[in-house]
Amino acid sequence: MKKSEILMGLLRIPADLLSVFAALALAYLLRAQNIDLLPSAQLLTVSSTLPSIEDYIYRFALGASAAFVAVMFTLRLYALQNTAGAWREFGRVVLGGLLWMAVIMAWFFLIAKQLFFSRILLIHATLFVILFSIAARACVIALQRVLLRYGIGVRRVVSYGSLSLPISIAETFSTNSRFLFTEHVNTAEAVERLHTDTPIDLLFHTDPNPSSHDTARLIDYCRSHHIGYCFLPPVLADVPQLLRIDYIGLMPIIRFSPTPLDGWGRVCKRLFDVVVSALLLAILSPILLFVALLILVSSGLPILYVSKRVGQYDREQIPLLKFRTMVRDADVLKAGLVQESHRMDGPLFKVKNDPRVTKLGRFLRRWSIDELPQLFNVLAGHLSLVGPRPHLQSEVAEYQSWHRRVLSVRPGITGLAQVSGRSDLPFDQEVNVDLRYIEEWSFLFDLWILWRTFFVVIFGKGAD
Repeated sequence: MKKSEILMGLLRIPADLLSVFAALALAYLLRAQNIDLLPSAQLLTVSSTLPSIEDYIYRFALGASAAFVAVMFTLRLYALQNTAGAWREFGRVVLGGLLWMAVIMAWFFLIAKQLFFSRILLIHATLFVILFSIAARACVIALQRVLLRYGIGVRRVVSYGSLSLPISIAETFSTNSRFLFTEHVNTAEAVERLHTDTPIDLLFHTDPNPSSHDTARLIDYCRSHHIGYCFLPPVLADVPQLLRIDYIGLMPIIRFSPTPLDGWGRVCKRLFDVVVSALLLAILSPILLFVALLILVSSGLPILYVSKRVGQYDREQIPLLKFRTMVRDADVLKAGLVQESHRMDGPLFKVKNDPRVTKLGRFLRRWSIDELPQLFNVLAGHLSLVGPRPHLQSEVAEYQSWHRRVLSVRPGITGLAQVSGRSDLPFDQEVNVDLRYIEEWSFLFDLWILWRTFFVVIFGKGAD
């Protein structure tokens, strides 16, 4: 570890102590002057419970400052070797400030068994603690970047192996000022020679082989000469963001998770689906009834078309609901239109200007109104609001093995592929887009896709 890294890590501790103490002092002065930070407002009165400045400093501020540092230690914000980005560090400072406030409240309520002497002072203090601590850390980070620009604290990196350095890793080393990639070598002797000339801080092994004598020799050399040794796993290196460090007892293992959509993410997504689909059904019920009446008058029964689609994990077929937009014998007529499908790049069947679609059906499809009954599918758990679109069993039967990875999550009414081109995308590209969603899922990603769906529907891009 570089001395400058140790110095920058240690410097964060007094920076936080000074920030918290200054924040607490400012919050006290504002409360003593009855200032509540609201422009042109004077809502506070003189506090009868506010201690003297001496008591405040010695009985609260000093202990509260130490408590903040303890919380930051718990959140690993004083790690001496820190490779996380500045924004991630600032986000954890915000979390630390909120946890600090909870600790203060718990101390007064549970230990001291009394109320805090000023609620507005605590609110001001928490706000200032977060702002001042972020500002102090920004100064430390800026100082560290200046030192890195002059080569102080930069870690020298060498890669080794018969394979070249992965492009994603090479780009990271070239853009991260903490690293200086020197060269790639393919012999242990070259590594030893380079380290003798100028010490190596990190060795990146591109093709580790546990049974290889060269690998064993290289690892032994790194351990003996205090050189950091790292490698990408020989499998699943194309999706490193889905690899997690886990433990079986005390033994660390690398675990692969097919999607971040698991655990609490899965629970929250399902709760969101149920609440939003129920609200939309309640709001849109007059439109649903009106459309059903139009279909009944224009072309008779049935009003809904039920299509059997493949569900999650390919374990069952789900009844996908749609307003009927075609003539009643549309499935019988499909056989005569197979050769006219404009989706010849994959198993999907799509026909431009399909003659089976009714006049009312074209309008419903143009505005995606025909898919509104699928909100019942979401409520029933067959679909999610966002996910890969479900396909027919006959289409899934023609999937290549890697295509079937889209079945690892619950299908959706809309998805990343739908807001990226809808039916205009080639099938393989559509699958790749859906796989990106599966591998990079987040709740904000879902909200962004729903937002984009609104505009895709309005402009009618790619609708068949």
